[in-house]
Amino acid sequence: MKLNTTDEILEDFRQGKMVLILDDEDRENEGDLVIAAEVVTPAHITFFAREACGLICLTVTESRAAQLQLPLM
Repeated sequence: MKLNTTDEILEDFRQGKMVLILDDEDRENEGDLVIAAEVVTPAHITFFAREACGLICLTVTESRAAQLQLPLM
C-alpha cells in the first residue's frame, strides 16, 4: 500500500478531501478519518457514522464549546 507524504496529505486536506491518518502498529494500530470542519456536510457525517463506525469528534476552543453549549466528554 502506498502511503502519501505529509505535503500530499496537507494538500488533500486543503482541497476539502477526507484523509486517513494512520498511527504506528506498536501504538493503537488504527486510523482516523479526518476532514476540515469548514467543508463538512451532512453526507460526510452520515458516512462517518455508517462506514467509519467510531467517535465523531470536533476540535474547538473552550470559548466556542461554551457558545455551542457543548459539554466535555
